[in-house]
Amino acid sequence: MPVAAFVFDFDDTLAPDSTSSFLDWMGVDAKVFWKETVGPLDQDGWDPIPAYLYALIQLSNSSEKTRITRQKLQEFASKLRFHQGVTRMFPYLLNYVKDNHPGLSLEFYIISSGIGEIVRNSRIARFFTDIWASEFHYDEEGAIVFPRNVVSFTDKTRYLFQISKGLIGPESRADHYAVNRRTQGFRIPMDHMVFVGDGLTDIPCFSLVKRYGGVAIGVYDKHKRERWSRAWDFLEDGRVTNLLSADYSSNSDLMHNLLMAIDAIARKGN
Repeated sequence: MPVAAFVFDFDDTLAPDSTSSFLDWMGVDAKVFWKETVGPLDQDGWDPIPAYLYALIQLSNSSEKTRITRQKLQEFASKLRFHQGVTRMFPYLLNYVKDNHPGLSLEFYIISSGIGEIVRNSRIARFFTDIWASEFHYDEEGAIVFPRNVVSFTDKTRYLFQISKGLIGPESRADHYAVNRRTQGFRIPMDHMVFVGDGLTDIPCFSLVKRYGGVAIGVYDKHKRERWSRAWDFLEDGRVTNLLSADYSSNSDLMHNLLMAIDAIARKGN
């Protein structure tokens, strides 16, 4: 049975930036954190993803009040709010495939530069076949001490290849080099993939999926006008197949595009 893979970024794609929301929940001014703590690291040449992870560790070590633990991340994750329609989207898409394309299987994945502990403990995590995100190592008391895994710009494309080759689940994490080995055929060809993202870290995935005949959809938050120009650049530069507001309601333009993508993949599979 042919398989379609819907691959999502997380922060600002499915939910408002979860790190900022977590900091606000902790009583930390997220805007000050990004500007005054992470900003100088970016200007000093740090990669943006390890920069913010390092800044979180520094914040955690600065006081008992701001100590970041696995327990706090998990507690916050259960309260995380999503963009409109997100929590109902996955059953809706699965039912659409069942009713209209019974010969097609649909799987969901997340590839995120955000904090994995938040993503994996969110209300929607159960819908995903696999999730890759940045991870922390924790000390004996559960506090963050060091980045264990960093998912940055081109790192994201590695996981697209893992999805394509079927290197998913716990077993795949034990063999870090399996993705580089030659394979006889692909479990999910790139032209059976839909990648949905919003930011600069998603550009390599946009380009890869689009190059091999898949669908690359850029989304933006219609309530944050200051980000519209960046989103428009994705379309103008040919990075994405379409650019739509991050509204996943059943009658939204974005949902219609996702359904049309399923129809197109089903035709290829037949």
